[in-house]
Amino acid sequence: MLTRGVYNARTERVRPAVPHFLPPLPAGAPPDRLGLAEWTVSPANPLTARVTVNRMWQEIFGTGIVETTEDFGVMGARPSHPELLDWLAWTSATAAGRETVLQATGDVRDITVSRRGVTLQLAERDPKNRLLARGPRFRMDSEMVRDTALAASGLLVERLGGASVRPYQPPGFWDGSHDASNTRKYVQDHGDALYRRSLYTFWKRMATMPDMDTFDSPTRDAACTRRQRTDTPLQALVAMNEPLRLEASRKLAERVIHQSLAVDARLDYLGQVLLARNWSAKEKTVLESALTKFRETYSKDPAAAARLLNVGESKVDKTIPAPELACWMLVSSAALNLDAVVNK
Repeated sequence: MLTRGVYNARTERVRPAVPHFLPPLPAGAPPDRLGLAEWTVSPANPLTARVTVNRMWQEIFGTGIVETTEDFGVMGARPSHPELLDWLAWTSATAAGRETVLQATGDVRDITVSRRGVTLQLAERDPKNRLLARGPRFRMDSEMVRDTALAASGLLVERLGGASVRPYQPPGFWDGSHDASNTRKYVQDHGDALYRRSLYTFWKRMATMPDMDTFDSPTRDAACTRRQRTDTPLQALVAMNEPLRLEASRKLAERVIHQSLAVDARLDYLGQVLLARNWSAKEKTVLESALTKFRETYSKDPAAAARLLNVGESKVDKTIPAPELACWMLVSSAALNLDAVVNK
């Protein structure tokens, strides 16, 4: 340490160590990065377990027990439920995840009842749901929104591992980059590479994927443990018009049409795929009305239906008349973009 920062006024020598209020380094651990790593994962270290289960809680409930998941220090928020955080931290990571989703607040049935039954008094007392008196409600992360559409359509490639992929992107996506690297031009992949999980999408820090960026995906130029969530018209534009979303809607429509000949049964199947439940009478009426309007439009303009079906590289099911498939494609697109589907 230097007195008043003067380079030659040295006082006490400072050596590598961990915060004094936490357990010391494990016996025999060297005071270097290896020792720090051993200390971080040591069973005697209470901090790692708390940070881990808090991030798991945030992933499931939208907000961590400690709201500032990126900061457990004196500048961070106090835990809303300290005893719950302690208890979860004492369990293993797997057990903690299981116990978290089995909490009464995390029960799907409880979420449904409490969301519909939120009283004005409760909303005024706890607008951010920090007291966990009702189930969570928040939009899924960008990767989840995209992967949900892929999974519902049957397009999702579930193979694990492998090289990064380049899915659909607007023309000239990287043309603004003036670097001399091999990523100056965006070359789209084809086949299964288009339908891999968003985790495998090639990422360029200076030119983030537009669809991911629209849904608040971080730029990765800095660590991010807590994403912002916005609600903008541009998100609706992407969700209703981006090629992969339209293609997923078409493949989902093909699944629905092959399920049954009856409109009512098809709609029920669509509800089960997306929400694991049938539509309410009001919801079904709206979807049936939309289907009727689409049929009136495309029965008069089969060419427009054919153009709509040509979005995306996957094969169109030619056994289904183009106007009928186009109608159900748009119904599926509308259903995929409901709040109940993109929100937890």
